[in-house]
Amino acid sequence: MPLIRLDRFISERGELTRSRIKELAAKGQIRVNGAVVRKSDTKIDPDSDIVEVQGSRIAAQRYKYVLLNKPAGYVSSTEENDGPTVMELLPPEQRTKNMFPAGRLDKDSLGALLLTDDGELAHRMLSPRNHIPKIYIVKLADSFQSKYVDLFAEGITLSDGYQCLPAKVKNVESSEKLAFIELCEGKYHQVKRMFAAVENHVEVLMRVSVGGLILPEKLAQGQSMELLHKDVENLFTPPDFDAFCREFSGVFSAFLIKI
Repeated sequence: MPLIRLDRFISERGELTRSRIKELAAKGQIRVNGAVVRKSDTKIDPDSDIVEVQGSRIAAQRYKYVLLNKPAGYVSSTEENDGPTVMELLPPEQRTKNMFPAGRLDKDSLGALLLTDDGELAHRMLSPRNHIPKIYIVKLADSFQSKYVDLFAEGITLSDGYQCLPAKVKNVESSEKLAFIELCEGKYHQVKRMFAAVENHVEVLMRVSVGGLILPEKLAQGQSMELLHKDVENLFTPPDFDAFCREFSGVFSAFLIKI
């Protein structure tokens, strides 16, 4: 990779402006390979040079990818138009000034949400032609009925006449009111509206997988973890739905039963 300016390298990987980086460099608070660098326009090799700002190392990876276990009450947005946003849940070291949620979860929904500053990857992820499946677990007001399997597979018609793409749904054996559902589209309140169309009501909705990116069992609500680009590519290799349900049924159902 060609050499780039030190201030560009730092600004692309965090929230510092170039003017602030220039100030820190002048004060001797930036090091490259252990040596103080006082000029922010110094050229560095982004692949091999080690850059530290005020004692903290700046990751070499160009883009940030953060997986958040979203709690209820937060908006999947960068702007506080309808309450606190998911950006407030990220610690400073995981944020960049260009970061945004890649996709959305309703304000009262829980679970896996990817945040990134990689616009190209987000475009690939959200493009309808890629049809990245998303798996949710829901807690229903009434018992799951076996007829849902065929109805969802045929494509549910919503109250406004919209014909949903075929979807997969499967009950959780340990609870008559829990179910997994896999969608390849994401219309407004779609999961809730699909169950409403079969005369049931979703009390709790939690997204547990986006493509092959599965919500880790140990990632608590409100917590986030940084991912590598190679891990994010799992988005495009989704798991088999039935195998997923068998493997993760106990993990995610135990969480919802407590709510």
